[in-house]
Amino acid sequence: MPRASVLGALLALAAVCLPTGSQARAGVASPVEVWGLFNPLQAWWERQTARQVRIEQRVVVRISPQPMSNRQELAAQAFERALTTRYEEKRIGRCLPLEEIAGVKTGSGNRLVLFLRDNRMVSLNLDKSCRARDFYSGFYVERHQDGRLCVERDLLQSRIGPKCEVERLRQLVAIED
Repeated sequence: MPRASVLGALLALAAVCLPTGSQARAGVASPVEVWGLFNPLQAWWERQTARQVRIEQRVVVRISPQPMSNRQELAAQAFERALTTRYEEKRIGRCLPLEEIAGVKTGSGNRLVLFLRDNRMVSLNLDKSCRARDFYSGFYVERHQDGRLCVERDLLQSRIGPKCEVERLRQLVAIED
């Protein structure tokens, strides 16, 4: 019997909540439309709808050793000069603009040599646990708002997987004999 009384109560509620003919013509919203009593799935879905939107932006820069343009050819020429000339390391600060990097070559141990657009060369030391030979095909670096590659902040990701932190940047200057 309790089921019959519940069903009767629901039918009575439905009769009360349905709009009369004059209310339906006047465009008055019925309680059914306001509370969604007879469509519980829709009412549940509307409560579950997200009211916030988050947009994230991530830019990753690829530094490649392959010659792609004239600036890459300049980097290759600078590399050839590096083989025949002795170089000394000079301090250049803790950061380097990413736009200036034209190419990269692997060095010994954990060292990479970056070739810049203005024909300068920069020695980049990675974590001690990283090997430069993992970066033979270039690397990816996430671009920060300032557009710079910085020591103890940026992680270089090899195209074959490992991620290494930049430990030191030094400019390579030719020594006159």
